[in-house]
Amino acid sequence: MAFRDRHDAGRRLAARMVEIDEATPFDDPIVLGLPRGGVPVAFEVARGMQVPLDVFVSRKLGAPLQPELGIGAVSEGGVRVLDDDLVRALGVSDDDIEWITAREHDELDRRVAHYRVGRALPPLAGRDVVLVDDGLATGVTATAAIEALRALGVGRLVVAVPVGAGATVAALRAGGVEVVSLLEPADLVAVGRWYDHFEQTTDDEVLDLLRRAAGT
Repeated sequence: MAFRDRHDAGRRLAARMVEIDEATPFDDPIVLGLPRGGVPVAFEVARGMQVPLDVFVSRKLGAPLQPELGIGAVSEGGVRVLDDDLVRALGVSDDDIEWITAREHDELDRRVAHYRVGRALPPLAGRDVVLVDDGLATGVTATAAIEALRALGVGRLVVAVPVGAGATVAALRAGGVEVVSLLEPADLVAVGRWYDHFEQTTDDEVLDLLRRAAGT
């Protein structure tokens, strides 16, 4: 395995981000972790870069009867992206898409309220953002977050992950996204394959890491 756990991966990714910051400095950066699994990685990146940490919530839209297969994603700010080719290939109806979208929006709103505990998303217009996840498979949830952050008018936007499928990373870069990935295997199989320990991150862990990062 490449990484012991998400914190190990985050520390290694942090070292790379510090090098990048020294070469091409960020302007008032903030690290945003995609919950849940991206937050432990983002915690270490924010600590290494000595910058603030917050979350940015994006939810995969799972295919009917195949919830692990993402046909799209929704993100804060009301952004939705769909994999039109996959939707057509699976024959997913418009009604199914709307039902799945409504369900995931409800969960997205719940998580935003739970993680921020009444706080608003910090102002991001013109600010440099490092968006962190524990890995990129199809990249659909990251893509929704990228679109939402661009709509908010952020400055430099960097997607940083310990491991990303080579084709996904290449597609994002082709779309003008700055991606930092320590590993870019052609055959990812699954993000968890690259970790010794890849247990599900809990809501309590996310909240604890956000409190620790804020010094509270």
